[in-house]
Amino acid sequence: MADKTKEAGGVHFPFPFTPYAIQKDFMAALYQVLEAGKIGIFESPTGTGKSLSLICGALSWLRDFEQKKREEEERLLEAGADPLNDGKDQAPCPPPSCQESPGSPRAAGEPDWVTQFVQKKEERDLVDRLKEEQVRRKKREERLQQIRHNVPLKFAAKRMRQEDEETERLLRLSREMLAAGTGPEQLAWGEEELVLAEYESDKEKGSTSGVDADEDDLEEEHVTKIYYCSRTHSQLAQFVHEVQKSPFGKDTRLVSLGSRQNLCVNEDVRKLGSVQLINDRCVELQRSKHEKKNIVEEEKPGRRRRLEPRATCPFYSHKQLQLLRDEVLVEVKDIEQLVALGKEARACPYYGSRFAIPAAQLVVLPYQMLLHAAARQAAGIRLQGQVVVIDEAHNLIDTITGIHSVEVSGSQLCQAHSQLLQYTERYGKRLKAKNLMYIKQILYLLEKFVTVLGGNIKQNPNTQSLSQAGTELKTISDFLFQSQIDNINLFKVQRYCEKSMVSRKLLGFTERYGAVLAPSREQPKLSGFQHFLQSLQPGATAAPAAPAEEGEDRAPRPASPLMHIEGFLAALTTANQDGRVILSRQGSLSQSSLKFLLLNPAVHFAQVVKECRAVVLAGGTMQPVSDLREQLLACAGVQAERVVEFSCGHVIPADNILPLVICSGPSNQQLEFTYQKRELPQMMDETGRILCNLCNVVPGGVVCFFPSYEYQRQVHAHWDKSGLLARLAVRKKIFQEPKRVNQVEQVLLEYSRCVKHCGQAGGTVTGALMLSVVGGKMSEGINFSDNLGRCVVMVGMPFPSVRSAELQEKMAYLDQTLPRAPGQVPPGKALVENLCMKAVNQSIGRAIRHQKDFASIVLLDQRYARPPILAKLPAWIRDRVQVKATFGPAFAALRKFHREKSGSS
Repeated sequence: MADKTKEAGGVHFPFPFTPYAIQKDFMAALYQVLEAGKIGIFESPTGTGKSLSLICGALSWLRDFEQKKREEEERLLEAGADPLNDGKDQAPCPPPSCQESPGSPRAAGEPDWVTQFVQKKEERDLVDRLKEEQVRRKKREERLQQIRHNVPLKFAAKRMRQEDEETERLLRLSREMLAAGTGPEQLAWGEEELVLAEYESDKEKGSTSGVDADEDDLEEEHVTKIYYCSRTHSQLAQFVHEVQKSPFGKDTRLVSLGSRQNLCVNEDVRKLGSVQLINDRCVELQRSKHEKKNIVEEEKPGRRRRLEPRATCPFYSHKQLQLLRDEVLVEVKDIEQLVALGKEARACPYYGSRFAIPAAQLVVLPYQMLLHAAARQAAGIRLQGQVVVIDEAHNLIDTITGIHSVEVSGSQLCQAHSQLLQYTERYGKRLKAKNLMYIKQILYLLEKFVTVLGGNIKQNPNTQSLSQAGTELKTISDFLFQSQIDNINLFKVQRYCEKSMVSRKLLGFTERYGAVLAPSREQPKLSGFQHFLQSLQPGATAAPAAPAEEGEDRAPRPASPLMHIEGFLAALTTANQDGRVILSRQGSLSQSSLKFLLLNPAVHFAQVVKECRAVVLAGGTMQPVSDLREQLLACAGVQAERVVEFSCGHVIPADNILPLVICSGPSNQQLEFTYQKRELPQMMDETGRILCNLCNVVPGGVVCFFPSYEYQRQVHAHWDKSGLLARLAVRKKIFQEPKRVNQVEQVLLEYSRCVKHCGQAGGTVTGALMLSVVGGKMSEGINFSDNLGRCVVMVGMPFPSVRSAELQEKMAYLDQTLPRAPGQVPPGKALVENLCMKAVNQSIGRAIRHQKDFASIVLLDQRYARPPILAKLPAWIRDRVQVKATFGPAFAALRKFHREKSGSS
């Protein structure tokens, strides 16, 4: 594609082809938001080239920003090069810190010569910093140019890798030789690392970064950059491919971040499978590498203690990571390309990509890594003065709430208690007093958490029935009092867990010996420990597992329940007024749970908007945006004048879409799918008759969305019994959205084949009907373009269940905290409406996917005709909606629309 430069708002935007007018407007508005340091809410419907507009608009701003910064640096350096003599020379633009203020020493009566001396020193320091930064930048550019053109560097790196592999092989042989001859009173080989180190202080200390001292040059100063985040791995990969195709693809330093599960190239670690196991094993391998260097220092003269060598990761070394970091910055790569490069270079892509962050111009990462403070810190992400673009931001509030809400089951509590008790029995004599004190406190907390659910820590949770059932909601203070743990300092316990890494030690212990659940009351108290001792005997074989009792949960348990419980403790210590604890008692203890619910996500988003230069919230459908403005931005302290809203129309012609609100069916049955009415036989019959009529005039594929899986199942069963399903099948082959994720692709493939085959073959069957669910697998991220989705039908309004304790508490919280203007809907009620309409907007956006596409959108419920509800539809649909009180005129409009469009196409 030709690199065409277009001008919008006085700024030149390189673009791979001639952009639409709305793309020019989008880029100009985005540029102004970044330049002015504001918060932008950008809506651009799918098919309008949103990703390219984001890329070219944001990177054009970054290009100009870097150019201005270099020019300013040159000016300051030239001014700083003048001789500084008697203090009369003044820099043309002293830094803000040099300017006088009421509280400065000058105002306090300091002599002029002191003030001038301080000012001159600050100016010299600024010039020195600029010179250092210039040197670093030139070194980086030279290094990257060298890698682009100097192939021998790669061969030298390959020779070094071969030497490292040979060294690792020799170390492995020595470990095998040392492994023999452990006596019954000694710790087994490798067991040394399972014992907790002495815990000396409750005070906060700086956490170790995990990077060696000789790897300091991997860290650089952070340049101004753009952080782009989205929901899924595939969306991020798609964005990176768009960058590669854009005019900025050759020159942009881009880094793709991901989890260890996606980026690890160590097959021994990857085969562990679960995210938690991979993370824990990786951390252990890095810690082993750093501890190796301290072994010699720990040994005192005259006392030699044999320490077993621990395994380290062969993909984590200074030279390999340095090479990979530079390779990442040389050329734009997605996650798959990064992993392939890591395997080739025998260097860790997970750490290599993180070391590339400081010098990167564009960092692509998942939501969770940016929106969670601990994850940001672990990844080395610094937001100060940077730009953040959050794509697919329509669910941002729910995303932040989900990231910071934690649920632990009764089964996890019992399992963690059993494992920790057996760990203490094994290593108690080797642990220092403070370790034992904190372990006892953790055991006490676990016991009280089980008690508050109505269970007994000493019994099997799967067979333990609870006398009470139902859901109870508590403030954090009330929960602590009811659990009788208000006398324990949770802050110290949580800090102990973090610093001592007790959950990782416990994970290693359970992996090695397979600790079992706590014995039931009828068994001897130490039966679990006796089983553990038997496993240590030479030649012992594990006893066959007892058959699972009827009703026992056979789902695989998490690898480290204590680690999950640590997250619950951390949540209890981070929010008080903004959090609640939900006690869910569901028959058996294993199915019951404790959940921390975050009510105010703005608490965590406030840090992002405070530190960043600018934040952009973008999506194909952002309406309604009132919840983002009020619940998130206003509560995070963002002033209304800092928020800029941009919404563009669709690129499709106005006559390519027919949105209809139908208030009654063919037999004049009023359509109002409330909880009380939607399960009535006459309502389900009327819905079936409407679909039969639609399928007679709509070619290709029809996608019908129901409010829930349960209602879809009820309607399908009713139609099957009444014969309506057979009538529908005359015109369309019927498919249902599967509940299991791994079946979605297969169903979509069969649906697509059916639509294509029927379109070519002719006959009575003209396509397919997909029965889907709002908020399900097919309501977001699936494209029903062209013939796959010529009509989208919404059955009713998918309001969330107001009987939910979580939703009721959230509504009450918003009613108490958000201001309400006279005549306005209460914030709690507005929340319910917004949740409903966001789900509707996502679902109906599945059909129109490009400029030449056409489709009809049918909203079956008279409540859609209400002005407040219509106002929450996307602008490109809202402006074209036709409200039909009866079915006849609606059907006539649909028949005419599809006859004309099918004929013209």
